[in-house]
Amino acid sequence: MVCQECGVRPATLHFTKIVNGEKTEFHICESCAREKGELIPGTSGGFSIHSLLSGLLDLEGAGKGKTAAASTAQSVRCEECGMTYGQFSKLGRFGCSSCYKYFDKGLDPLFKRVHGSTAHVGKVPKRAGAKIQFRRQIDELKGQLQQAIEQEEFEKAAEFRDQIRKLEKEIAQE
Repeated sequence: MVCQECGVRPATLHFTKIVNGEKTEFHICESCAREKGELIPGTSGGFSIHSLLSGLLDLEGAGKGKTAAASTAQSVRCEECGMTYGQFSKLGRFGCSSCYKYFDKGLDPLFKRVHGSTAHVGKVPKRAGAKIQFRRQIDELKGQLQQAIEQEEFEKAAEFRDQIRKLEKEIAQE
């Protein structure tokens, strides 16, 4: 999407402003956001999508009480492009596709903080998502199976086991 203001640069800021019940949507680039004076609360010196990402990564506060795993993640370097995790946090994007592999340990906490989970829990397309739906059902049934075993309800547990096997066969046939 192109910036609504300049029509040249890609829109990197997408936000909704509600004033007196009137909703206005903006899709603008960082330069135009600075010119308009649009700020994100809590940022100093204007808007920066990269400083927003750095805040999510919590790199400024990570120095205090930093764990060994966090400091190790900070010193990791991608062997393909040479980017460090610190550079990624400031730039807000990876240098190459191999960065995902090298920065893997630092990404899971980030995804959990931003999205609340590391597993996709959103909608699934009906045509292409049959396997995903089966897997979700199987995971739910396994939880119920474990609960039935703990409560010593073995007849229920056997039913859950049979349902799981049936779903697993259906997945194998596809």
